[in-house]
Amino acid sequence: MEQFRHVGEALGGLKALMVFRENIEFNQRQCCLLLDVFTFAYDLIAEEIKQNLIFLEKRTKWKVLEQPLKEIHKIFKEGEAYIKKCLESETKDWWVKAITLYKNNDCVEFNLHNLLSSIPIVIEAIESAVEIAGWDREEMERKRLINCNKYRKEYRDMSLFQWKFGKQYLVTRDFRNRYDTVWKEDRWFLLNKIREKKLAMSTKFENQLTDVLLRQLEKAGSLGVELLPSSILVGSKDYQVRRRLGNGSLYKEIIWLGESFAVKHFFGDIEAMEQDITSLLSLSHPNIVECLCGFCDEEKKECFLVMELMSKNLCTHIEEVYGPKKRVTLALPVAVDLMLQIARGMEYLHSKKIYHGELNPSNILIKPRGTFTEGYLYAKVSGFGQVGFKNSKQKGTSNLNETLPFIWYAPEVLEEQEQGGDTVNSKYTEKSDVYSFGMVCFELLTGKVPFEDSHLRGEKMSRNIRTGERPLFTYSCPKYVTNLTKKCWNADPNQRPSFSSICRMLRYIKKFLATNPNYNSPLDPAVPPVDYCDIESTLLKKFPSWGSSGASPIYQIPFQMFAYRVIEKEKISLGSNYNSESGSEASANGDELVTSGEELYPSRSDEKYLVGPDDLTMNRRILSSRRSFDEKASRQPGTPKSRSASARPPPMTLSGRSMRIKSETPLMTPSPRIRRTKSGHVSDSELSLSRHTTDRFSR
Repeated sequence: MEQFRHVGEALGGLKALMVFRENIEFNQRQCCLLLDVFTFAYDLIAEEIKQNLIFLEKRTKWKVLEQPLKEIHKIFKEGEAYIKKCLESETKDWWVKAITLYKNNDCVEFNLHNLLSSIPIVIEAIESAVEIAGWDREEMERKRLINCNKYRKEYRDMSLFQWKFGKQYLVTRDFRNRYDTVWKEDRWFLLNKIREKKLAMSTKFENQLTDVLLRQLEKAGSLGVELLPSSILVGSKDYQVRRRLGNGSLYKEIIWLGESFAVKHFFGDIEAMEQDITSLLSLSHPNIVECLCGFCDEEKKECFLVMELMSKNLCTHIEEVYGPKKRVTLALPVAVDLMLQIARGMEYLHSKKIYHGELNPSNILIKPRGTFTEGYLYAKVSGFGQVGFKNSKQKGTSNLNETLPFIWYAPEVLEEQEQGGDTVNSKYTEKSDVYSFGMVCFELLTGKVPFEDSHLRGEKMSRNIRTGERPLFTYSCPKYVTNLTKKCWNADPNQRPSFSSICRMLRYIKKFLATNPNYNSPLDPAVPPVDYCDIESTLLKKFPSWGSSGASPIYQIPFQMFAYRVIEKEKISLGSNYNSESGSEASANGDELVTSGEELYPSRSDEKYLVGPDDLTMNRRILSSRRSFDEKASRQPGTPKSRSASARPPPMTLSGRSMRIKSETPLMTPSPRIRRTKSGHVSDSELSLSRHTTDRFSR
């Protein structure tokens, strides 16, 4: 209840700002859309709670809502900060706000994206609370059946889903149209406003700034964006270089128009690089470092690209957080959120047929994310589009990872470099970027640079990477995250997922973390009932276009998460049915049931594998079946009562054995305990022995 009150307070603050909507000169329509959608979302959540939950149970059975509502509160506060930023034009230089906001689409691609990703989580949390609300068992069973009927195969059609649940998931026809057009409307109004200002301009400098924005807006989204004379930038009275960024001289922090920017200053053949530079100027996404405007001097053969200033890179942040002893780790929700932001930035670049080639923590820039204390950050991908000017004269540049640059490269890239001996002209692809992303995820989750524990260096390590060696995760890293990472660095590029698939899986992992606050319990951590990589593979067969490199519109996100939930329920149901059938066959064999019962029914320490937001009833059935099995065994003729209790081996603790769910079968098969090295890693020989032993048990 307290979190719901915080959400209402955040919405009130947002409404108070929008009283002055007429004073918003930049992105006014996007701010209005934000207010309309947030208000609709709050009213929807309030109505769902009012109709389905009991107020007197707010301190007990509403617990499942706490973390999802906390996420909604964070999203509302970020929306309020966005509106404040657009209102600041009254106190800051008008031209500064125009340059920084003229192609900003954070309203849709960041704020509304986060809301549409979180609203399915809140809805499922309410449905889960509904099933245990009250004390009437018949009423609880009826509500459970209603919720189960919602997730039917028929609704895996997007058009049918939007017709049936569009209002509940904020994807009505009106909202979908506004998501697509609101950004274009704001650009059109800004273009007209600049033209009006041009007629009233009196100074030469103001006329030059007007020309800068007019040329950018008139050719926005195309590759015809022009480079302007560098005199407009460096000839400005308040232009000042404050410091160099990083170890080289390529990036600098500057003061221009009273605001701090980052500028990329390099030399080379401008005419030869112009196509690459103008393509960078046409890009716009919340999770990439955008080039706001570009200037050049063809005589001096130098170029200036003005960008948003960030705080530091991810490499530096990881070193600061983890420390030299690697004892402190990023909170898992924070790490997964960063992974999703990086994946979204790469998804956008790949949709524009731009392949990075140098994706690593030093090319991911971050800055604080509002006033939140949980450690959440903004992440933006930088360093892309380097292919056209890697040969440009860059005095004093250096790579933070230059001692081991190949640890981020895919095996096929290393193979090509080995054969051609040229790193500049290597042909980077979508799949090679996915491999690099997997290595970035490893460092985020462990705090270690990949292969830093290896005794091999140089060419020997490069050869081992090409032959299949990968870094080893620590014991504490959850499998549902490491499985995705391992798919990203698969030796076969065709087996690696696209960034669109990665984004879908990471959104669902975020959902799992929000609905299972005991995910980090040291004794009994929650584990997803189904492998999300398996769900993604199933959906790609149904929707082959989802596997492409194109970025999907944000209004498809609720449907994608809904489809994930449908498949998840199907797989859980199949597993439950398989267990029931196996139990029936075993009961016909008398005493055989007693010896095989441990495999069919999980112990209490393993029930976490079956817990989902609304799968509590399924667990009760399994426990009920187990009790009936005990009673049958105890009633067998000629069998002492003590035998039934001692015939089944006692359930072992997590320290005695580990349980896992295979994607091929719903049964939980015991795997022998794996001995670990002092560093906490598992050797390849031990893993292969474990697999062999597990296969022997399953047979």
